Amino acid sequence: MLKDYLSPFAAGLAGHAELRAQQNTSRAVAMLNGDLISNARAQQGGVSARVYRNGVYGFASAVEYDEESVRRVLKAAEENALFLDSRVKKNAPALPVLPGGRKAVDREYTDIPQKDYIEFVRAMDDYLKRKYPALQSRQVVLRHDCMEKLLTVSDGTDSHSIRPRTHLIVRLTAEADDGMPVEYFNVIGGGEGILTDYFTDPAMYYAKLDEQVEQLMRKREGVFTNAGLKDVVLAPDLAGILAHEAVGHTVEADLVLGGSVAAHSLGKRVASDLVTLVDFAHTLPDGSRAPLPVYVDDEGTPACDEVLIRDGILVGYMNSRETALRFGMEPHGNARGYAYSDEPLIRMRNTAILPGRDKLEDMIAAIDDGYYFTRTNNGQADTTGEFMFGIMMGYEVKNGKLGRAIRDTTISGVAFQMLQTVDMLSDDMAWTCSGTCGKKQPMPVGMGGPAVKCKVNVAGK
Repeated sequence: MLKDYLSPFAAGLAGHAELRAQQNTSRAVAMLNGDLISNARAQQGGVSARVYRNGVYGFASAVEYDEESVRRVLKAAEENALFLDSRVKKNAPALPVLPGGRKAVDREYTDIPQKDYIEFVRAMDDYLKRKYPALQSRQVVLRHDCMEKLLTVSDGTDSHSIRPRTHLIVRLTAEADDGMPVEYFNVIGGGEGILTDYFTDPAMYYAKLDEQVEQLMRKREGVFTNAGLKDVVLAPDLAGILAHEAVGHTVEADLVLGGSVAAHSLGKRVASDLVTLVDFAHTLPDGSRAPLPVYVDDEGTPACDEVLIRDGILVGYMNSRETALRFGMEPHGNARGYAYSDEPLIRMRNTAILPGRDKLEDMIAAIDDGYYFTRTNNGQADTTGEFMFGIMMGYEVKNGKLGRAIRDTTISGVAFQMLQTVDMLSDDMAWTCSGTCGKKQPMPVGMGGPAVKCKVNVAGK
């Protein structure tokens, strides 16, 4: 747990100023075909200060974290801000003061011995080796990271947050009849929390391993997709990455200022009226905790939900305090830094398309000739909204019924065009928080959504 050396400096903070102490922890164990190929433990921490003056920020950081280091980085940040202000001369207005005094409520963090990670991974690998000796390769990875932040901001915010997450990833390969390797990987357990929250009994996950092998064997006999604009159902796994990659980044205010497609779309239709997309802060509509909750961001802004698309209309952007002032919007806690030495950037938190009223089976039944895509293995998009996602698993749909499994393929399109073809959304949704967003700095994020029926470009053989 980080010791609080920041609070004594709160009374002396002038204008808008932020002090942040941070410690990032990571643990990873990986086994390939019974051999331990990774056994890593890392920890990084320090303190930073950021000061706003007339439209510019001065920033400084130090790896040492004690009272003297805090004093030193705060002085350096103030000097940097004054220097930049004398050169840039923006003469921008002061940032609005926001209600402070909000604390994040968190658990104590417990570090788990590395041998516990190794033992769990070995038990999972032993099960696969014993039951499925014909697999061409098997890789089991147990991954953990934790971000602890202590924050003191000039307007009174005093926050201490701890965000651990732990996930089990299994990658399996088999040989198809044509001699080509066929791969299927899956995140089969975990979430926000530490090892002992999820992974104490390997037997709890054997059924998921069996299901993964079954999917791999179906894919092994799979066919290649036919190219063209197709009617498809995207499973929630794909809806989540679509919400994040293809839509979310276009409505981050710094990228809007950089010329994203959303710069000229505010108040306009960008999706069918079935689509509402929200970046959730810490609590979901059903009252449950978000996958990776944020109560206060790294600028000291109290976090609340940001509605981005409502009934198909683009209604908002994700902002920092500075961009919110520029756009005449309210900041809702979207500025975060990955490491103590990183300045906060506008980032997503838990981004999702909200569910509709349809049943998955009815969505599939509504397709005469198309596909049901269930798993993705990668995805990328740019600020034009153009996207391309890899599809790792899926099925043909013929006359409303599921057919053969498919081999790896890709889908592509322009998000704001594709979203206007959405005509059905399932009445349930799924979340994941295993991903890391790579916008300049890595950042843990949550994403989710329902199954989505739409039209999308599908690649062929």
